[in-house]
Amino acid sequence: MRSFTAVVNPAAGSDPAARLIPVARRLREAGAEVAVEYSRSLEHAGDLAREAAEKGHVVIATGGDGMVGGLAGALAGSDAVLGILPAGRGNDFARQLGLPDDPERLADLLLSAEPTAIDAIEVTSGDGTTNVVAGSVYGGVDSVANAHINRLTRLPGSLAYYLGPLRAIATWRPVAYRITVDGETREERGYTVVAANSGYYGYGLHVAPDASVSDGLLDVVIIRHAPRRLFFAVMRELPHGTHVRRPEIEVLRGREVRVEADREIPFGGDGELLGTLPATIRVLPGALRVIAA
Repeated sequence: MRSFTAVVNPAAGSDPAARLIPVARRLREAGAEVAVEYSRSLEHAGDLAREAAEKGHVVIATGGDGMVGGLAGALAGSDAVLGILPAGRGNDFARQLGLPDDPERLADLLLSAEPTAIDAIEVTSGDGTTNVVAGSVYGGVDSVANAHINRLTRLPGSLAYYLGPLRAIATWRPVAYRITVDGETREERGYTVVAANSGYYGYGLHVAPDASVSDGLLDVVIIRHAPRRLFFAVMRELPHGTHVRRPEIEVLRGREVRVEADREIPFGGDGELLGTLPATIRVLPGALRVIAA
């Protein structure tokens, strides 16, 4: 019988404590030990996760994509097992793993599913700061939107993820990017560059529909410059993944990506802003053990 520690982000957008209660009840009814820890920050959450993993517990990331990415960074490269209870506004990595919303089904999965090894992402900014995340790293209009979304904490997820991008697009000027994938460099003017391990980001946008969390590669999605009306058409297609058919979109694949910009552009990973371009992004094959559907 597994033991669990749920690391809870009390500031997550979908009342994580309430979402945890039925899952924890089901786990305990099955005879599992369940500890609950509340984090004060992502750094504190990582410390709690490492302490729980040292006890042999499955660590349950209880929050949104930022919590998942933070705990992935804390546990990657170890034998620890990460479970996910989606309780944020986006929950995109949980979507990629096919995790159920139903508490009983999720608890049963946590109890019985065998852990699977998946890739993680290491990103190093120009100042040498390194982070590890799970889903994707992005720099452009989406990271600017990310900054706006993070300020809209009192709004429901659907509204925040609608208003944030609108504000970013309204003031956007094309960026001249220099993108190097496995040693091959190209220059593009555009809206964003996304290095994706998971296919989803930004509240259900299927930005990299062919991405796999276990193929040892990053899908590098480039959205080139286009008139705003065409960009809004791309935005409408992003939830379905059909945007990749457009000539304004290019998808590359590689193990290491370097992204530079002609002006100061923030970059983010898993819903958290991590720094300012340039950034070097590497896949960490099989670095993370997770419970997935």
